[in-house]
Amino acid sequence: MTHPVQRSNHDDMTQQEIGDRLAIRELVDAYAHCADRRDAEGQMSLFTPDTEFLVFMDSRNSAPTQEIRGRDGLRPVFEALNAYEATTHFNGQSTVAWTPVSATGVTYCLAHHVKVDGINRSLMVASIRYLDRFVKADGRWYFEQRKLMVDWIESRLLAGS
Repeated sequence: MTHPVQRSNHDDMTQQEIGDRLAIRELVDAYAHCADRRDAEGQMSLFTPDTEFLVFMDSRNSAPTQEIRGRDGLRPVFEALNAYEATTHFNGQSTVAWTPVSATGVTYCLAHHVKVDGINRSLMVASIRYLDRFVKADGRWYFEQRKLMVDWIESRLLAGS
């Protein structure tokens, strides 16, 4: 998905657009919060029932590493985070192209994963771009499609390991 980088003319924004943009950002942040709190049910509830979730472990590849169709298929993906002692998904810059009923967006995230293996603790940091399609249904915004694009990964032992 190519997402143009453009700035909105904020003087022309309606109250609906302002509220929708805030709700979309809250949706993106709720995804990260649920991931870090191991709330798979909450995370799943952010997606449409017929959602499409695509993982690209190498963002340079055109074919996804993993494809999930439907909200129920997300559970094992989100529960896989239980393998880590802790995670922190830190969302950074984002852009949104908005209409009153749908939107597309790009969000950058640094995802930190702490793993314990015996006496060793390691940290894996993934630089992620989320390419999203959002849809508004019954007054709420949902992920209709989410592409998780991994740009790079760094792994290292943590101090004291």
